[in-house]
Amino acid sequence: MPAMDCHDYDAIMQTPFPGHTSHLAIHVQGDRLQELSFVNVTNRPKAPANPAARKVVEQLNAYFEDPAYQFSIPLAPQGTDYQKRIWNMMRRCPMGKVWSYGDLAEMVRSGARAVGNACRRNPLPIVVPCHRIVSANGLGGYAGQTNGDNLAIKQWLLRHESAI
Repeated sequence: MPAMDCHDYDAIMQTPFPGHTSHLAIHVQGDRLQELSFVNVTNRPKAPANPAARKVVEQLNAYFEDPAYQFSIPLAPQGTDYQKRIWNMMRRCPMGKVWSYGDLAEMVRSGARAVGNACRRNPLPIVVPCHRIVSANGLGGYAGQTNGDNLAIKQWLLRHESAI
């Protein structure tokens, strides 16, 4: 999916994350969540443009207050069949636990590198908890980065869920 202008998002919300990417941009399609993107603090919060975006903001805020919160947002992620299969499996990883890329690869009879690539392309971070998928020797990456703000977000999410 091509990068969107901040005006194309249905909402931009502030998060408790550290660093410069402390906002989430939300894009819905009908009543379904299609994309969540980490955006720079230069993007100002934008009130939800419709009821579906408002529901996403409410549920994300509930999760930030209580990591055990269960999302009930209808999803419409864009990706290959393989990616969607990996994203569906990630949703089975329980809060407070982590799986390695290799563990997930064994579950779907695939390779760890392919699983990592699918994780990197997850358009619905947090809701589809790719932060719970880690390297065999550490945290691995998050949203395509192995250091910096995105990795700090992964660490925050795992601490929030008491997985590290």
